[in-house]
Parts: sequence; C-alpha cells; structure tokens
Amino acid sequence: MKISEDAFDRAKKIKLVIFDVDGTLTDGGIYIGTSGELFKSFNCHDGFGITAAHKAGLKTAILTGRESACTANRAKELGITAVKQGHMDKRNAYKELKAEFNLRDEEIAYVADDIIDLPVLIQVGFRAAVGNAKIEVKERAHFIAENDGGKGAVREVLEFILKSQGKWEKIIRQYTTVETAENFSLNQ
Repeated sequence: MKISEDAFDRAKKIKLVIFDVDGTLTDGGIYIGTSGELFKSFNCHDGFGITAAHKAGLKTAILTGRESACTANRAKELGITAVKQGHMDKRNAYKELKAEFNLRDEEIAYVADDIIDLPVLIQVGFRAAVGNAKIEVKERAHFIAENDGGKGAVREVLEFILKSQGKWEKIIRQYTTVETAENFSLNQ
C-alpha cells in the first residue's frame, strides 16, 4: 500500500467517490455466455464498503468505458444511482457528475486501474489506484491499495476515506453494539 503525504488531508474533503468498473470493481475478466451475454465478477467486500460509505453520508458513482447490464444491475443493487456507461473518453461524463452533485474537484475521489482513467484521475482531489493498476496510474495516485481490482481494493480505498473523516468507528460500533446492530443492515 502506498499513501502520499497529503492523502489523509485530501481524503477528509471527499464527498463523492467515483469508481471505474473493469479492473477496479471487477478483476477485469469478462465472461461471455453461449447466448452472448456478459458476466462480471464483483467483490462482496467492495459491496459492503460502498453500502457503508452511503450509510456514512458519502455519495458514489460509476464511470466506465463499457456498456454492461451487469454493471447496471450491480449499481442498482448497491444503491449507486449515478451511473455513466459507454464513455471511452471519460472527461465529459466527469463534468456531468461534478455538476450533478454540485461539487468541486477537491471533493471528489476516483478509483482507477488503467490509462483510460488518467484524464479524470488527474482532475480529482483524491486519486486512488487498485493494487494491480498500470504504472502510469500508480505514479499519479495518492493512495494505492494492496488488493487488486475486484479483490477488495475498493473497500480499502473507502475505509481509508471513512477513517480519515472519522466515520469508520461509527460503522464498527453499529456491529458491536447490540442495541443498534438489530436496526442496522448493509447490503453487500
């Protein structure tokens, strides 16, 4: 794991976390069924992290170059309502998300893995890379996860942001206090 000197201060300002999909929320593998349908493997730890982030007040979005019903279904399941698919050049979609949430660059994090992500990555306030990201992404990241894409890297990033903001302990308390645990549920 690599953490830049200013990562903690940058993470404190984050209100929106944007995720790439292929290679970030997934391991990058695309499985094609006999009828041509696409399948992708998403990680439950990442899903819990996203749901916990929502409970803690963070907003999330997806920004991906590929169109996929799997991605739309997973986003819906996790409560990610801002989903931008089919954007090989992600700059305009990023501008739309920034306007939709009425945020400044320094209030936005992006979790990425590949060169296609660089135009957005260099604009945001908190740049995160999955463990197996391309070197060009890692060189520009404030935080590099130990885990690879689709293997819990997104969860690592979200935990770092939530810990930086003093919100992670509240999430843990909801699982270790009998009174609140009964009324608290997180979808994974």
